[in-house]
Amino acid sequence: MADRAERKTDMRSLTGGRLNAPSSKQTPFYSYQDQFLKYLSAARRLAPNTYSRSYRYDLNSFGDFLREISIDDPSQVNKSHIRDYISWCRKRRLSSRSVSRRISTLKSFFRFLRAENLIAEDPTSMIEHPKQGRSLPKALTMGEVDALLAVSGKLDRGNTLEARNHVMLHLLYATGLRVTELVKLPLISFNRHSGTLRVLGKGNKERLVPIGEQARILLEEYLDHVRPRLLHGKTSPSFFVTRQGRAMTRNRFWQVLKNITLKAGIKKEVSPHALRHSFATHLLENGADLRSVQLMLGHSDISTTQLYTHIEHSRLKGIHKKFHPRG
Repeated sequence: MADRAERKTDMRSLTGGRLNAPSSKQTPFYSYQDQFLKYLSAARRLAPNTYSRSYRYDLNSFGDFLREISIDDPSQVNKSHIRDYISWCRKRRLSSRSVSRRISTLKSFFRFLRAENLIAEDPTSMIEHPKQGRSLPKALTMGEVDALLAVSGKLDRGNTLEARNHVMLHLLYATGLRVTELVKLPLISFNRHSGTLRVLGKGNKERLVPIGEQARILLEEYLDHVRPRLLHGKTSPSFFVTRQGRAMTRNRFWQVLKNITLKAGIKKEVSPHALRHSFATHLLENGADLRSVQLMLGHSDISTTQLYTHIEHSRLKGIHKKFHPRG
């Protein structure tokens, strides 16, 4: 009770000293909407564009719906009205993502009103977000991967930064590592004898990833000749380091990849995750089984890896068309 009273005091102070009753010139809905937006601006310190454009836009849409059904007071809104509003949005051909965002806005709005005792019940409490189809991974072609690796250069011991960047890019594609896993690789993760990396992934789950002969040779060259020159006698537990002897960061590697992409003349946006997707896509296109790809990617649930089954289906269709007498 004390926490709730304290929160109520905070909300009132942030919305101008007290929550105002609707004026005669405003419907309760738009009056409370204004107070809610002021609360967001002050309490959550959202940027003006965030609350004035996104939240206000979503709430205005709901206000339009309420006018159509002759409701001007949020206390009159029930769960059926919220469901009708979702249908109203769908009839206007809004995507599931847009509808989900509007539901999130309404949930925040009605939670605010309920916390201030302006409504008796929150009509959005049992409303679920619409299921959104998961987008298929965007993979690079083999030609685009070759172009990236060609532009990043060969492992030139004389140019330590380019040599490091080339090894990182090659390793990302050779293993399908997440960018965070790549930059956080510890020095002890590489086993020269077995040609594998011991990777700590999401949820602190450890996995052993094979890297291939080309990547193994590159890593050995980097460790023996490039990394020592970057460190200048310093020590570091990190595998990939900067000239200051610190670990590489996600942001820095993003910049590196962006520059290499521009030099390669690739028009599409290339992210570290696109290389991870390319790794999985090209494995499946060349006959790898889904379970093996799951283990290498470090997916805890094979349903995540099954996003790639469209690749397997396309490959099988191609085989059927090529080899079946009636294909």
